Amino acid sequence: MRSWSELPVGRVVRLDADAEAIAVSIDPLPPDAPAVLTYRPGPVTSVSGLVAAVIDELDAAAVALFPAWLPGAEGIEGPGGAHLPAVRALALRRAAASEHYGPFLAELAERALAGGPSGLRPEVRAAGLARALADSFGRSRTALLVRVPDGLTAAGQEVLVAACEWLAHRGSLGVWLAGAPLDAVDRLETVKPRLPALTVPVVPEPPRVSYPAPVGRPHPGSPGEQALEAALSRQAWAYGRAWNQTYQPHPLAVPIRLDLVWERERCVVEIDGDDHRQAAKFAADRARDVRLQLDGYAVLRFLDVQVLTDTTTVINSIARFLRNRRGTEG
Repeated sequence: MRSWSELPVGRVVRLDADAEAIAVSIDPLPPDAPAVLTYRPGPVTSVSGLVAAVIDELDAAAVALFPAWLPGAEGIEGPGGAHLPAVRALALRRAAASEHYGPFLAELAERALAGGPSGLRPEVRAAGLARALADSFGRSRTALLVRVPDGLTAAGQEVLVAACEWLAHRGSLGVWLAGAPLDAVDRLETVKPRLPALTVPVVPEPPRVSYPAPVGRPHPGSPGEQALEAALSRQAWAYGRAWNQTYQPHPLAVPIRLDLVWERERCVVEIDGDDHRQAAKFAADRARDVRLQLDGYAVLRFLDVQVLTDTTTVINSIARFLRNRRGTEG
């Protein structure tokens, strides 16, 4: 297994790891790793079209990150001709003292202020953008993590890999592929990255009958709630807890059901199952968290799989919070 700093730059490799686990592990990255940008391809129809699409997206990212890649440009603001000579001169001085290509960096700096398309060749832009993006994050190299779409035909897989090879070779980018398999392309090295220990939840079959939680007790159909209560019942500090209470700050407010609450300490604990990843429920969770926080409650959220597999860490986190609120050490 290789760390992120050991993965190759300048060529294309296939990552032998779950794409979601990779996404979690690259934020933040160790200081000696490349800057990693994630790219989700759109329609994969031609090598030149995909290369152009990636370069345009990287260009937009570099423009948005200005002036992170051009030290000293912080005071040069806004569109207008008066700013362009100053930022161009600064970019050329930066290029002369580094590995940047002066004409590219000067053009990119001008466009960051004034907008407009680039007039430079794709290979010049790819290499220049890789350097600028690395500088934006204080890194020496840049890698592109490409999420392989589902359902690519054999021809589509070949187009995707060929475009990635062009970007890696011409732009000196690391291009790391993750996601759907690439059964039709057998020339890529497969690399297993070293990831932190993450437990990927197994989505259970939905129950045929579902029902709300009973007030005052952990939900009988929630293994997470049952496991957490079993652990808390053995802790002296866990006194004052109440399961599945309804919170309604005033009669006209929409009621909120709380998985677990310590009312005196104004601490709410929520245990999220797989259904909380659905867009509607995720948005509702964020809205209710804001409502509770505005009313002075802290909301501690844990995945049910975390409660089941790492119960000690969960109850230690709750204990630390409650002791801080109570102003005690024991």
